[in-house]
Amino acid sequence: MEWVQVLGFAFVALLLVVSPGPNGLLIAKTVPLRGKEAGFANIAGFMAAFAVHGSLSILGISVILMQSADAFFVVKMLGALYLGWIGIKAVISAWQTPEPSSEPVGAQSDTSLAAIRTSKKMLTKSFVEGFLTNALNPKVSMFYLAAFPQFIPLGESAVFYGAALVLLHSVMNFLWFSGMVLLFSRLAHASKNRSFQRWLKGTTGIVFIGFGAKLIALEK
Repeated sequence: MEWVQVLGFAFVALLLVVSPGPNGLLIAKTVPLRGKEAGFANIAGFMAAFAVHGSLSILGISVILMQSADAFFVVKMLGALYLGWIGIKAVISAWQTPEPSSEPVGAQSDTSLAAIRTSKKMLTKSFVEGFLTNALNPKVSMFYLAAFPQFIPLGESAVFYGAALVLLHSVMNFLWFSGMVLLFSRLAHASKNRSFQRWLKGTTGIVFIGFGAKLIALEK
């Protein structure tokens, strides 16, 4: 595989990475409300999903998904329902007023066992959201199936080169969305405002529902 092929793949992948979509919207929703660490957990979920899609594409299993109308429809509907579910939850949450904590100030400690468990649960949830947002998106499979045959040379090293391109795509996503995480983390102070929280949850929720509806209309 020559550098021209690598640069060609990088250019195509870059267009996909920077284009507006559910990943950027998820980062925009997660970071101001849950923090910078949760945003990076989202990104880890993205990369895990890319590894799955890339592996399936290299092994040729994703070809079945693209050639089978029924399989494509099932995956498409699961992805649309998941995006819609995230959106509906966000919209409902936007209208729910959080109750102020009744615990004494001294009882609230960042080092408490409850706080640690909550933090781990939040990071796990953010990772799963990032993973499912991409794992259930047939557009990712379509990207790999369309790009790999053009940039991977035939031969015994095809699997190695395919894995290298998956890694390259993952690194590009990490760099781009890490920048978004750092940018949105500056809104941490504003996120404490309940009006801002409601606006952010409501807006991102509606857009997620829109992405779900758009995915339903997706054709192979």
